[in-house]
Amino acid sequence: MKIALAFSGGLDTSVMVKWLQEHYDAEVVTVTGDLGQQKELIGVEEKAKTLGVVSAHILDLRDEFVHGYILPALKAGALYEGSYPMATALGRPLLAKALVDVARQTGCDAVAHGCTGKGNDQVRFEASVAALAPELKVLAPVRNWEFRSREEEIAYCQTHGIPVAATTANPYSIDENIWGTSIECGVLEDPMAEPPEDAYQRTVSPMNAPDEPCYVTIEFAAGIPVALNGVAMEAPELIASLNTIAGANGVGRIDLVENRLVGIKSREIYEAPAALVLYKAHLELERLTLDRETFHYKAKMANDYADLVYNGLWHSPLRSAMDAFIDRTQSVVNGLVKLKLYKGNIEVSGRTSPNSLYDTGLATYTEEDAFDHKASEGFIAIYALPLKTYHRVNNEAPNEVAK
Repeated sequence: MKIALAFSGGLDTSVMVKWLQEHYDAEVVTVTGDLGQQKELIGVEEKAKTLGVVSAHILDLRDEFVHGYILPALKAGALYEGSYPMATALGRPLLAKALVDVARQTGCDAVAHGCTGKGNDQVRFEASVAALAPELKVLAPVRNWEFRSREEEIAYCQTHGIPVAATTANPYSIDENIWGTSIECGVLEDPMAEPPEDAYQRTVSPMNAPDEPCYVTIEFAAGIPVALNGVAMEAPELIASLNTIAGANGVGRIDLVENRLVGIKSREIYEAPAALVLYKAHLELERLTLDRETFHYKAKMANDYADLVYNGLWHSPLRSAMDAFIDRTQSVVNGLVKLKLYKGNIEVSGRTSPNSLYDTGLATYTEEDAFDHKASEGFIAIYALPLKTYHRVNNEAPNEVAK
């Protein structure tokens, strides 16, 4: 049997190579996607070869990840439960696609992943494989193997000479890419425990951030960020630069108790400096350029889009149809937003757009006011007519607050 394994080089997948070889007498091919993570890629190919794999594949997916996955989610305004930019959730369908591609190229009978039986990633991987390669068998060893804790896995590694970064003293499970970092396990499993500083990977503590605010300007074209502080950049470079700038100012930390797809609540911390800044800027530009009905309807769709991605249905016709609507709305989302970053906070300092619907003559309360105040009388009479008619016919008064 030949198996393509999604390999991060972390604890679970390092154990998994040996486990698959032992339990399936399998030839193992490892597949690692470069999504802009840094620490995870160090020595990952050498580790895979040390573990006796047939071949180790390291694929540069950064450009595809940014343009094909991150930017559509940004344009959608998709934040799961209003907070999480879904760095991990967006990366999984692309990693599954890469896994399928390598499995087919190397003649594998099956693919395997290192996701747990109570996590979201198992659904994201397996739903994606089902959509892209229904003929491939999917193995999920973590759901079936004998290990019941990370401590047992660490002991297995020590017995078999498998090098891993996780230790019983530092048991965090970390997933990183250019869009953000997810950190769980250890003391973080206690919702009352304040995250220790050693859990954070890419942001400084807001208390240790500079005492002077940092201003950044972000320019958008059709909803896509194209320039940072007046310098034109491709999106991957802009995101990387903004990660550094915002992270140095304590921006990007999220502490979230979230609802997983499998029905449990989990506590994770996230770091997403560039993502949070770009979401803030993008939304502010939409406030300026989208008409009221489109803006309100798109906000509803943003929640649905986030649920779809979080729940592993990236490769669905609904997501594709949503993208068509969203792309149409973004044609007017052009302009520049100025933000102030200060000790973990993001504040809007200014915004401008050639497509701005803000009319000073209509908004002002000065003598330049061009609004026809007399028109409001007839508007309100018609607007309130259904309420007036209902209560007159039914002889009802609106509910009063109980005294």
